Amino acid sequence: MFNPILAASVTLAVVLLALYRVVRRSTIRHIRGPPPPSLLFGHEEAIITQDEVGDLEFKYLREYGPTWKLGGNFGTDVLMTADPKAMQHIYHKSGYNYLKRASQNQVGTLLSGPGIVAAPTQESHQRHRKSMNPAFSLTHLRTFVPVFRRLSNKLADKLKEELSNSSTGETDVMVNKWLSRATLDIIGETAFDFQYDALDNGNSRISRAYENLFKDISYKPSGLFSLFVSVWDYLPQPLLDSFRCIPLHPFTRIRQMHDLYLEYGKQILREQRATTDVEKMARSKDVMSLLIRANGSADAKTRLSDAELLAEMFTLTLAGHETTSSTLTFLLYELSRHPEYQDRMREEIREVRAQVTARGDNDFTIEDMDKLTLTMHAIKETLRFHAIVSALPRIASKDDVIPLQYPVVSETGETVTEVPVRAGQVIYTSFAAYHRLTDIWGADANEWNPDRWFRPDMGKQTSVGVFSNLMTFSAGVRACIGWRFSVIEMQTILYDLVEKFRFSLPAENMVIKRAPAGLIMIPIVVGKEELNVAMPLRLSLVQY
Repeated sequence: MFNPILAASVTLAVVLLALYRVVRRSTIRHIRGPPPPSLLFGHEEAIITQDEVGDLEFKYLREYGPTWKLGGNFGTDVLMTADPKAMQHIYHKSGYNYLKRASQNQVGTLLSGPGIVAAPTQESHQRHRKSMNPAFSLTHLRTFVPVFRRLSNKLADKLKEELSNSSTGETDVMVNKWLSRATLDIIGETAFDFQYDALDNGNSRISRAYENLFKDISYKPSGLFSLFVSVWDYLPQPLLDSFRCIPLHPFTRIRQMHDLYLEYGKQILREQRATTDVEKMARSKDVMSLLIRANGSADAKTRLSDAELLAEMFTLTLAGHETTSSTLTFLLYELSRHPEYQDRMREEIREVRAQVTARGDNDFTIEDMDKLTLTMHAIKETLRFHAIVSALPRIASKDDVIPLQYPVVSETGETVTEVPVRAGQVIYTSFAAYHRLTDIWGADANEWNPDRWFRPDMGKQTSVGVFSNLMTFSAGVRACIGWRFSVIEMQTILYDLVEKFRFSLPAENMVIKRAPAGLIMIPIVVGKEELNVAMPLRLSLVQY
């Protein structure tokens, strides 16, 4: 239905690419990799529509080593790597020399607006980051713990209400939906001092809008649509901006989400700015209050516009609740599959609870939560094994040489220790494959085993990720700014739920697949896609 636009775009892109490839040959042709299934689509369509996240990457990792060549759209060559030294170079040492794809930035802009996620240049990204950094310091994040605890308790109360309707003392619940509502309420209060009321009203407009968002937008896209988006990397910005108005799915879904959040965001900004109590404003600890104060005192050249502030609000809301709730969803799934580890966690929580009670307190402090070693190990292991963001593409902005920690063998049998790339080369960094490297994570890297984190060498290899050397929060200059927020939030919710509830697999034998939705991983029940994003687990109260 958007064939006229598509035809013109594809024609232009193919002509430009054909000329480009004549002038500049690929410098990665010697790297081994699977033959592309299609000249037009390469492997890119296969990667984003594979049955489970990582299936193809794990296969290529076994066959070619941690670095291999794939076919890109329109007959281009794409480099994919899980090599830690290569990722260190791309994200740390040369972080601003490896850019996001134009299509990545444009999707981010269509969804959230001109915020930090879509900041295209080093200057603009640093300007956004500088404004937001103070709100995510560890000292400031500690002030959010009471909110985490209160809303975690509220989540537990809602789950108890679900159980109250059961005559057997156990019931099946969609844990992903309840966790998403809880984390949405948490980000509302901590980031904006605003009540989303998702736990009390799961059918609110904002809750419904976020529900299944990634599945609606990015799950199993048609080959035609994938090709259309890939063309965006070669089109001028004014034309890209016009795509927001295309009256077809998924653009309508993106536009509806964006417009709804603008409505909420403008209301939040009005309420924040309407506060006349100077002392109250000075005491406000939510992220937006700090951002508004910092923005008000900033130099006019570095100050964020209202459109940029609204974009940051959307980004914080989406990234701050959806990825955290998804990680917790897969974590509870693994605890249901490993009841013995769940029991060990619960016993450790009881021991720390006894210490808290003995000193006359009711609530865990951050220091108490840090004593819950098994809880933290479960979080780390789930971030490794079920990385919600499985890969990210980057484009070299200039000619460069990417070093490798693990050499690979070339097409002609030579040992390759570094890969020269030209400006414009697309590199996919596979976080999923990196997290399965046996040289780093052990011979059991393909298993969910939190006890690996007792090993003294875990996380002490080539420095890459911001948290325990994991790449789930990305790395370097563009690493997730809210990673500490997410970890503390997960600690709080997890110990509270495991202390109160026992999680197990449903009586009905359901197979959960780790489905790709763009660059995001979502849980889907095999054979029941009509359930949308779903993680049904059996719930019962812990008996003491």
